[in-house]
Amino acid sequence: MNRRVIPKTRILIFLLFLISGFSGAQSLAYRTLLSGLYDGDFPTIKPEQVTKISDYQVLDAREKSEFEVSHIQGAKWVGYDTFTLKNVANLDKTKPVIIYCTVGARSQEIGKKLQQDGFTRVYNLYGGLIHWVNEGKPVVSQGKPTQKVHTYSKTWGIWLEKGERVY
Repeated sequence: MNRRVIPKTRILIFLLFLISGFSGAQSLAYRTLLSGLYDGDFPTIKPEQVTKISDYQVLDAREKSEFEVSHIQGAKWVGYDTFTLKNVANLDKTKPVIIYCTVGARSQEIGKKLQQDGFTRVYNLYGGLIHWVNEGKPVVSQGKPTQKVHTYSKTWGIWLEKGERVY
């Protein structure tokens, strides 16, 4: 008799999980996706861990057109395809750096270059700009708050739960 109860209980839990909303499942799926993109030994920082953005040198590793749609207040655009160490020559190598892109793949690669160049505290923004906005953190365009977020493509755009998608 217990054998029938356990499967029914599992099905009921699964159905309750589905009924509770797609958002939670999406977050789990997004976390799973990110775990496959990131190197386990490269440090990340989650948006909720950033209490004062001015404590960091914030770098945007997206392309200029993405940056112009919106970015984190105070972020310096450094690019990805066009990145060179000259873009960061005036930064303090001992002050913490947060680097981000759409989801964190490009920024991790640029972050590795920063580490190789002697930057001592480089953190990849976990989940990138998409996770930042999903956590209710602000973005700006031309110094003014905006809801627009360049999500790189429609494929990546499905992960944006808040804000307005731009491709």
